[in-house]
Parts: sequence; C-alpha cells; structure tokens
Amino acid sequence: MDLIPRMSILLRFNLTLCVAVSLLSLFTQPSYGAERTLTILNWSEYLDPDLVHRFEQKYQVKVSELYYGSDEQRSDLLLQNNAYGYDLILSSGVDLQNYINRGWLAALEEDKLSFLNQLNPKWRGAFPGAVQYAIPYFWGTVGIVYRHDLIQEPITHWKQLYQPAAELQGKVGMIDEPRDLIGMCLKSLGYSANSELSSQLNEVESVLQSQKAMVNSYIYMTLDEHSPIVSGEIVASMIYNGDALMVKEHSENLTFVLPEEGGAIWVDYLTIGAKAKEPELAYAFLNFINQAEHAAQLAQYVYYATPNLAAEKLLPEEFLNDKVIYPNADKLKNSEFYRPLSARIQRRRNVISINILP
Repeated sequence: MDLIPRMSILLRFNLTLCVAVSLLSLFTQPSYGAERTLTILNWSEYLDPDLVHRFEQKYQVKVSELYYGSDEQRSDLLLQNNAYGYDLILSSGVDLQNYINRGWLAALEEDKLSFLNQLNPKWRGAFPGAVQYAIPYFWGTVGIVYRHDLIQEPITHWKQLYQPAAELQGKVGMIDEPRDLIGMCLKSLGYSANSELSSQLNEVESVLQSQKAMVNSYIYMTLDEHSPIVSGEIVASMIYNGDALMVKEHSENLTFVLPEEGGAIWVDYLTIGAKAKEPELAYAFLNFINQAEHAAQLAQYVYYATPNLAAEKLLPEEFLNDKVIYPNADKLKNSEFYRPLSARIQRRRNVISINILP
C-alpha cells in the first residue's frame, strides 16, 4: 500500500538511482567508529518525522529510510542484495510468505516486544506467517476519489471508473500496481479480486484495453496542492483511503468512496530483516512507535487506521468515526484481502499489466 505520492517515470528513475547510491554507501561502509544507523525500507511519507527525530534523540542514532514506489519495486530492491543490511522492512501482507520463504525476514523474538497484547488479533494474524514474523503497522482500503463538483452523477461502483462516462475522457487516474489494477477490475465485473479463472482475466484485459483511452495517468498522483485532482486535470482516480484524506486538505470538492462491490483491504507490516545490521535497534524502534501515544500520533499523521488498540483509545472521536478511515461493516463485508496466486496466474496477470501499463 502507498500512502505515498507515486512518482512520474523521471522521478522513479531518480529514486532508483538514489537508492542504488544509498545502497553502496550504507551497505559497504565500515561499521567501526561509525554512528549507529537504523535502516528502514519503506514507502515515503509513512513515518511521522517528529517521532523519528525523537527516537534518534533518545537513542543517539540515525534513522535512514530507503523508499520504494510499488510492491514490485520493493521486491526488486530486496533481490538486488538478497535483503542485506535492511533492519526494518515494510511489507504488504500478501508478500510476507514469499519474503519468509526467501529467507529475507527474521522470526520475531517476542520477549523483546512490550506491546504485543495491545495489537488487534484480526490484523496481527490476517496473513500467513504474520504472527511469527511481522508487526501490523496500518490497515486500509483501496477505493475511488472524485471531484463531486465536476461530474454529473456520484460514483458508487467500480464500473464507473473502469468503463467511465464520456465526461471522464482523459480525466481518469489509475494505480500502476498490478494487484490493484487487475483486482479491482475483477470486482467491477462482479468477480473476486483473487480470481484465477482465465475466462475472467480475459474479460479484465478487454476492459483495461478499452479503458486505456480514458486514462490520464497510471502514475499514482501527488497528494499536495499541485495534485492533478485538485487542479481538475484528473476528475476520478483509484486511491488508498488515507491518501484521499491527505489530498482533501487541498480541496473541499473531493469525495472518497469504497464502491458498493467493496474494494481491497490491505495490511502493511513492519518486519525485521534476517540480514539486519542493527536488529536490537529495530526492536527498540518497534517498541517506541507502538507506545500508545506514539501510535496514536502516527495514525493521525498518515490518516490510517491503527491496529494498536491502546492507541485507538487515545484517538479523537472525529478520527474514529471517520468512515473513510474506518469503513462500515457492510463495505468491509464486500471487500477482500489479496491472496497469493498460483505461479501460472501470476504470470498471466503480469502479461496483462505489461500490455496495459506504459
């Protein structure tokens, strides 16, 4: 999941270049006499800088974040050096088992974690291997944000994004994440987001090919005052729920909807790298950000639902009652977690994505 403004192709190139340079400097420098550094692989803008600074001051260390722009890019970065040197790795729930199988994640030493009884069991154990290897960080949904002042009818279904009205010609924004692009298209057709039926995937490919002419961009839009949905360049877009609230700070004309068919429910997890340089610092950081007051502060910074039950008790009623952050039971009932797919179907989905994404 990104809370994160996904980047243009040029920015992605620069990000990859910066990461490569960072890897060289971080993972090849000698450790003797050097300042201790906690290295985190993360989405950008997914940690409150104030909390990071306070952790650095408390432990007299440096926190270094390396960013990725998609789940696929995260996996590529881990493949480059077999996950060496990453102390904390932010992972989507659906990728956990794959990372465990590759030996990239260390099993948690529970006696070093002081907050486990505060975590909601629903999110802690939502994916295979999560209880043993991962700490739930945030959970949320994938839905649609649109300019209610610029369209004739409210958007309530995925079909209105995938088979849009003529007024949306060239004004649709999509996510360049194959799971979301294909999964929510399946939902628009009345199928499961995890479908492995070739006939249904053939329908998806046909819909995506027809939709392509209506799409302004497959690059995740920025969330600041220059966002294309604030300017009106994009009128309707797939988006993660917390991001919709972030960009809404810059326009009152935005509405987020979790379509009636439901969306995707995602859970992001913090994990300790099996080849971490500073595993004890990683445990200290997990304990620090899961202190109830810190977890509550972090939730309000990113606009996402915390799995920390102690933190929820400190959150304002306005936050807890926000249906964008905490969807009602009916919408969640129709929503799905992504699940690992067979290798054959994953290849088929990759081919569809390659044919669609620029």
